[in-house]
Amino acid sequence: MIRLIGRRVAAALFTLLLVSVIVFLISQVLPGDIGRTILGPYATAEQVARLNEQLGANDPLIARYGNWISSFVIGDWGSSHALSVAVRPLVLERFVNSLILGTYAFVIVVVISILLGVVAALGEGKLRDRAVSIAGFSLIAMPEFVSGTVLLVVFAVRLQWFPVVSTVPSLSPSDIVTQLTLPAVPVMLIMFGYISRMTREGTVDVLHTNYTRTAFLKGLPRRTVIRRHVLRNAMLPTVSVVMLQFGYMVGGLAVTEILFGYPGIGKLAVDSAAANDLPVLSACVLVIAAFYMTMNVIADVVYAALNPQIRASS
Repeated sequence: MIRLIGRRVAAALFTLLLVSVIVFLISQVLPGDIGRTILGPYATAEQVARLNEQLGANDPLIARYGNWISSFVIGDWGSSHALSVAVRPLVLERFVNSLILGTYAFVIVVVISILLGVVAALGEGKLRDRAVSIAGFSLIAMPEFVSGTVLLVVFAVRLQWFPVVSTVPSLSPSDIVTQLTLPAVPVMLIMFGYISRMTREGTVDVLHTNYTRTAFLKGLPRRTVIRRHVLRNAMLPTVSVVMLQFGYMVGGLAVTEILFGYPGIGKLAVDSAAANDLPVLSACVLVIAAFYMTMNVIADVVYAALNPQIRASS
């Protein structure tokens, strides 16, 4: 198990290194001048050139990457060119905001998706099975900006049940529901299709195994067989999907955050790209990638802990 964790962590670190290289190279080919962005359009060419020299913009590419990634690792993420604030607290604050929204949506959609996925599997081929499958496929095909716009117009503008612009809620349960429900629903609709489908397929596969048939033939109650034999084994593939979807959910909230004005890391990344604020944009991408890889490692470890065959093969 320790060797498995070590390999997964090493693979994740290597992937993050590749991501950092790609992010850095992309930031170098984007149009714009760092000195000009900081000093503004009225600075002279001499002032811009002097600032670029001070910032090391004229150094060789490898040297610039080394300075950038080493500073990032030790926590020096630089300053925002557009906002004139330190990048690290800004990005981490927005990441926490996205984590709050993602966790709220994640908890609700996982419970509903697993429940309906099991219900569909237990009624394989029946109306409820078709209904859950069709609903899941339909919701996956619906883009977030479409469902979000409809929800915004109906529930925020027409009915006025929720605010048009969502903010980070307080600890009050009513405020949490009011501020987070509407921006969470578009993401939940897409995640429902993936998780419910995986749960349904895993449960159906286990129901068709020999040990499940043997348990029924022994006369064990249906509820006992489902709880002790079916769900315990059917949830194995679902665990990995759920953990990976959580990593994607937190990092993929840009559309929802922009639509509802929620101050998350996705919205910050888009705003930074529009303002050519490369330090903030690069930090956002690396933080999202690091979180996604962390969830990937956790998913592999949890799956290996629950599945003895994976530990034995490793």
